[in-house]
Parts: sequence; C-alpha cells; structure tokens
Amino acid sequence: MDKKIYLYGLIPAAEADQQPLPSVEGFDGEGKLYTFPIDDITAVVCDLDPNEYAEESIEQKINNDLEWLQKKAFHHHEALTLLYNNYTVIPLKFCTIYNSEESLQQSIKSNGDKVENSFQLLKGNEEWNLKIYCDEDQLKQQVSQNNTTIEEKRKEIKELPPGRQFFERKKIDHLIEKELDKEKDRLCDHIHEQLKTYAVQADVKKNWGKDVTGLKENMSWNSVYLLPVAKVEAFLAKVESEEKGLDGSGLRLEASGPWPAYHFSSFS
Repeated sequence: MDKKIYLYGLIPAAEADQQPLPSVEGFDGEGKLYTFPIDDITAVVCDLDPNEYAEESIEQKINNDLEWLQKKAFHHHEALTLLYNNYTVIPLKFCTIYNSEESLQQSIKSNGDKVENSFQLLKGNEEWNLKIYCDEDQLKQQVSQNNTTIEEKRKEIKELPPGRQFFERKKIDHLIEKELDKEKDRLCDHIHEQLKTYAVQADVKKNWGKDVTGLKENMSWNSVYLLPVAKVEAFLAKVESEEKGLDGSGLRLEASGPWPAYHFSSFS
C-alpha cells in the first residue's frame, strides 16, 4: 500500500476548474491538499502515510490523545471552511480515509447521483445554527408566578387542613419542575416553527452538555437551517425579534453561521 487518501470534501468539477485550490497544509502537517477529479465531481484530498495512519493507530489517538484530536479536528474544520468560502462543497466527516485512489473513486462513482443532488441542494443556500440557552432559575421564577396549573394547585392547598397543606406544598416543587420543562419545550418549539419557515430544510439536533459548552446555562435547543442566501438577513432579524419577545424568561438565543453544510449533504 503506497498511501492512504484523506478526503475533506467534494466540489463540482466546473467550480474546481474555474477557481484554483488554495494552498493548504495537509492532515499530516507535511503534504498539501490537492484535487482528485472523478467525472463531474472533484474530491479535495491529501496523502497520508499508510503505516502512521493505520486504522488502529487513528482510533487509539481519537480515544486517548485529546490534544491530537483537538488539533486535527480544528485543522479539518478550518480546511473545510476555506473550501466553503470558495466553492459549493459537500463536507466529509472528520477522518474520512480511503486505502487507495481506486477505493475513493469507486465510492464517489457509486454515489454520483446522491452527490449531484446535494450540489443542487446546497448551491445558493447556507447552513445556519441556532442554540437556545436557559437560565433555569429565572425561568422557574416566571413559571412559578405565572403558570395557571401551579396557581390552581396553590388554591387547592389553601382549602386543605393545615397538616395536609404541609405535604401538598412539597409536591408544588415537583410540579414547578415539570411545568418548567414543558414551558422550555413550548417556547423553543415555537421559535423553531417560526424560523424554519425561512429555510429550505431544517432539523433539530442533540443538545450539548455544560462540559462541552463551558457555560453555566443549560442548552435547551440546538437546530440547523439551510437558508437561501436572500433570506439570511430576514432569518437573523427574526431571531433577534424572538429573543426580545422572551425578555425575562431566562432564554437566550445564539445564531451562528454560515457553516459548511455538514447536516444537509447526503454523501457520507
């Protein structure tokens, strides 16, 4: 085996012909990214030493070497961002590696229709992300004061004998937590329904924990939108408007983009 092939992304061959590939250092820090044409599709790749980047070796580094993982993942993302700024690009997942040019070529050709459909979908559109964070103490206070279910429960308790009231008040705390979760879901879902009207496609992703975000607030929502370029400004204005309408709720909206379309390209 002479070399392995690291695949960053796919771009239309016509765009690759019009715009030379920027000079970018390869995954190993030694070689450079280069283009590999496959019919009407151009793969952006770099070469890797087959011994140093054997599958077992990479798995070990991913699982045990956080510094290596962070450095290489950052490189992958930065390379794709540069490609995104110059081409219509289908980004590939971190560490997509082929054992030979032949296996890469076969994989792309067998998914040719899927790749072309993704190019058509992505052209003229941008991927944007929305994360919603929640100060739960602040929202809990609002729920406790304004929720009709909780208010009705308090009225019921007032009619009970004093001994019963003590135990029933304990149940109020559990009820507030339950209503807090329902209110978070209701508000976030409402915002998402408003925003996805601007999008060609939209999806809801898994929330990140505090260990990932490094924030004191909990992430309550994480969604992505494929937006026509002409609608991005209106989308962002709507995000700002929705956040203003949430004043005092403890929810904070954070829109970011545009990003390489990791979530809306169908080739993997």
